[in-house]
Amino acid sequence: MSKPLSRLLFIIILLLALSGCSLLKPQQELVIPTPPAATPELLVPNAAGELVTDPVSDVVPAVDPGIDRLIAEVSQQQLTAYVRRLQEFGTRNAFSDTQSETFGIGAARRWIFNEFVRVGNGRLNVEFQDFPLSYNGYMANQSNVVATLPGKGDSDGYIVIMAHYDSRPPDVTDGVSRSTGANDNGSGVALLLETARIMSSREWNQTVVFLATSAEEQGSYGARYFAEDAFLDGQKISAVLNYDGVGGRAGIPQNARLFATDFLTSAHGALGRYYEYVGGLYLPTFPVSIYDQLDREGRWGDQREFVAAGYPAIRVIESVENPDLINSNLDTWDLIDYSYLQRMAQLNVAVAANLAGGPAQPAPPIITPMAEPGAFLLTWPVTPDASGYAISFRSIDSAYYPTFRFVKAVHAGNVALTGLDPNVTYAVSIAALNEQGLISGFSAEQIIGPGSTSTESADGG
Repeated sequence: MSKPLSRLLFIIILLLALSGCSLLKPQQELVIPTPPAATPELLVPNAAGELVTDPVSDVVPAVDPGIDRLIAEVSQQQLTAYVRRLQEFGTRNAFSDTQSETFGIGAARRWIFNEFVRVGNGRLNVEFQDFPLSYNGYMANQSNVVATLPGKGDSDGYIVIMAHYDSRPPDVTDGVSRSTGANDNGSGVALLLETARIMSSREWNQTVVFLATSAEEQGSYGARYFAEDAFLDGQKISAVLNYDGVGGRAGIPQNARLFATDFLTSAHGALGRYYEYVGGLYLPTFPVSIYDQLDREGRWGDQREFVAAGYPAIRVIESVENPDLINSNLDTWDLIDYSYLQRMAQLNVAVAANLAGGPAQPAPPIITPMAEPGAFLLTWPVTPDASGYAISFRSIDSAYYPTFRFVKAVHAGNVALTGLDPNVTYAVSIAALNEQGLISGFSAEQIIGPGSTSTESADGG
């Protein structure tokens, strides 16, 4: 046998021997990693989607102590100073002087801009929104003052709190004559600035825009420009609160009037209902009277431009107007009841703080009738920022909320409710609650019951 062949045979025998030794060894055990600990089921809201029937909950709307402290901070002295200062500009007519530092609408709007900066605690982004005004052959450049308080949440929408800052004498194009405009609408601007001061002291979930508009007296031009610009830009506005003539006078009833068009079936009515409800929680001795109208007969306000653009909008005004003071130089700062104006501002802070500080507005539930008459299944996505939900089955003929049903977030999302009247048509909506009892805006109402062939939206939401 040749030497190379012998060497090859030796190597083969050696490999077989080694392989045999290896085969005789016991197989190594695989190391199986320890699985990660499972998330406790109770921490996931209704993780398995179990059906919960007629739930009960202790997570309910309540007065939040933090918001109550903010309400207490609203200052009569500050409100008085604001109205007096606005009257001192002589006139704020849209066609008045824009160059003077002491007289006319130009001086007034620059002062409002600077006051937003001063009270904004470094949180307000303040800017002018310029637009042209052409009215009865007269032309003048105008500016809205826009102060934005950015929210920290994920919502892409925002809340608008607004008041017009212009005034007028009997001749709406007269930019020279004195035009005091204390109640109309120095009071609304004072409320706007004071609310900005109060709310800028902390962060909120949702963005709030404080909007001082111009050229309302000529036909709500400033509001129209803002609303149309927002609409064309695809911006989402969840609520518009317009304050115009909110100063009150000694002896008038201690309540506010709220105007919302198509109150029973519109998003404007839903916002008004929410406003009345939250206001009643925080200021039960200063109620809100609801009017199913766009505005007073033959009158208008800036909210109409947002209504026209499809945004939920309401107007809030004093309980009783004095027609002798409207567009008159008798409308002076010393006739205003600053205790009343303070209550108006507190009402606004309460509602705006719940809208901005509460959880995100939930999606409308899917509603399915069950076999039992008066029983319905509601399903909806549960969000991490909610501790519970309020469920409203409002009779379509009622302007006000019914007694809510409540469910904790851990049981929410797949809920059966029984005991409802099968002969009643309901508008159904839900709102989210946090641990402190702050309540979000309600979802778009869904119509169920006799006369509804399918789940319809009552407010176009």
